[in-house]
Amino acid sequence: MRRARGVGGRGRREAFARTRLSARPVGRAGTHRSHALGPGPGDRFPFRFRPAPCWWSRCMCGNNMSAPLPAIVPAARKATAAVIFLHGLGDTGHGWAEAFAGIRSSHIKYICPHAPVMPVTLNMNMAMPSWFDIIGLSPDSQEDEPGIKQAAENVKALIEQEVKNGIPSNRIILGGFSQGGALSLYTALTTQQKLAGVTALSCWLPLRASFPQGRISGVNRDISILQCHGDCDPLVPLMFGSLTVEKLKTLVNSANVTFKTYEGLMHSSCQQEMMDIKHFIDKLLPPVD
Repeated sequence: MRRARGVGGRGRREAFARTRLSARPVGRAGTHRSHALGPGPGDRFPFRFRPAPCWWSRCMCGNNMSAPLPAIVPAARKATAAVIFLHGLGDTGHGWAEAFAGIRSSHIKYICPHAPVMPVTLNMNMAMPSWFDIIGLSPDSQEDEPGIKQAAENVKALIEQEVKNGIPSNRIILGGFSQGGALSLYTALTTQQKLAGVTALSCWLPLRASFPQGRISGVNRDISILQCHGDCDPLVPLMFGSLTVEKLKTLVNSANVTFKTYEGLMHSSCQQEMMDIKHFIDKLLPPVD
């Protein structure tokens, strides 16, 4: 869920590398690698895509803790659709904004919020950007139910802000990587805002026992979901992704759920995955007059 940069000195990064859920989009054309210990010198974001401007502002609040306003890739013309994408544990939205700048469509606004900084139980209560607390990584680990629900409310507020800006909720795709992907799935399945779709990368479904055995009754029961996972992920194993997609197919229209795996991919992203995401987004959010 995160890369190590920004959490402390090199020794501290190495000490916590095994427990941290790390990564951001990585890899040169056709390649991929994990960022468990952070990128190499000058390798902040090695995708070779065409650059576009990212705009940052100063302050927002989430989970009752301050965090910067989102990194935004503005639409090249009037925005008629939006993608809201949530980063992983310990990361920021900046790297993902750069990724979407490289695959953007001119009518779509890409919004990459930054999580508030909070202590994370999994990492010995070390403070880092996190959407909610993570207590453990096993399937039966205790979950931060209040934190997850509050984080989902914060994401719903961000969706509502875009609706006020003139973009209907059914023209918004929600997505995320690792912890951010988990939050995007939970939010989409619990909100009463009808969304265009969800793209969930290297993640799991939080509070899965809280969902019904059959189809959800909300407005997103027919939502389109693209779930992606590396088959060599050592932090959020492919098993988590497989169990998640099985559960999702019982909650929403299974015909609208797509699960893609990537050979050799660890807890990170790759160019092929980003191209698959672009195809998913462009199909669900075509230009409108």
